[in-house]
Amino acid sequence: AENTDAAALRTNVLAALAKAFPGNDVEIQRLEMVGPKVGDDLTNKALGALYYATLLIAVYISGRFEQRWMAGVAMAAVLWGGMYLAGLTGLSMGWLVLVALGITLVVCFVLKLNFALGALVGLIHDVFITVGLLSLMNVEIDLNVMAALLTLVGYSLNDTIIVYDRLRENLRAAPKQPLDFLINRSVNQTLSRTILTSGTTFVATLALYLLGGGVIHDFALTMLIGVFVGTASSIYVSSAVLLALGDTDFYVHQQERPVYEKPGEHGIV
Repeated sequence: AENTDAAALRTNVLAALAKAFPGNDVEIQRLEMVGPKVGDDLTNKALGALYYATLLIAVYISGRFEQRWMAGVAMAAVLWGGMYLAGLTGLSMGWLVLVALGITLVVCFVLKLNFALGALVGLIHDVFITVGLLSLMNVEIDLNVMAALLTLVGYSLNDTIIVYDRLRENLRAAPKQPLDFLINRSVNQTLSRTILTSGTTFVATLALYLLGGGVIHDFALTMLIGVFVGTASSIYVSSAVLLALGDTDFYVHQQERPVYEKPGEHGIV
């Protein structure tokens, strides 16, 4: 059917050119058709990139905030292998990503990787809320929207990392304080930075949405929604997961690094 359409298109174009420019010979040297297969392949690659970006984020946060690099790497290796094996079943990339995200959340919960779990829950919240609002607005989920979602994942994670890093500092400075008090202090200490950063990004994205034209309209709209949702999730979702899954003693212990004694430090070699 595609060959027939291509041949008909070639004939119609040649006929229109011959009618518009009589006496001028026209030749179409090459004709390529981009079918839905190409669109599906690009969409699958974008979904795969979204998942693997999220997985690497979980590994980084596990090592950076919980000093458990090996647990994060082992989780990534197992999930990558599981993703590969699940792909042999013939499931679509969308279902594979959903299954893999579910397994990632379960593994983080079982291994007590609470910082990684909080960040992942926040990122999934951002993506699902943004996609849901776009669906209600009848916006087509194309490659522009997928690019915006990947950008949103990185942007939202940046806010979450800022809050987590301040919480880690407060845990070290006041390990006897209740966890809800430390989280509230950490959010308040970073709130002005979060509002200023998100506000300037929102204004710039709004300018792209209003003045950028139709080419980047969907990208800018996705970013407008995502900046607001991502900022809210960093404050109200990711931190709340930490509070629900642990206490101050648990996170103080997670931050502790092993102390190595040098040979001969106490007179014994």
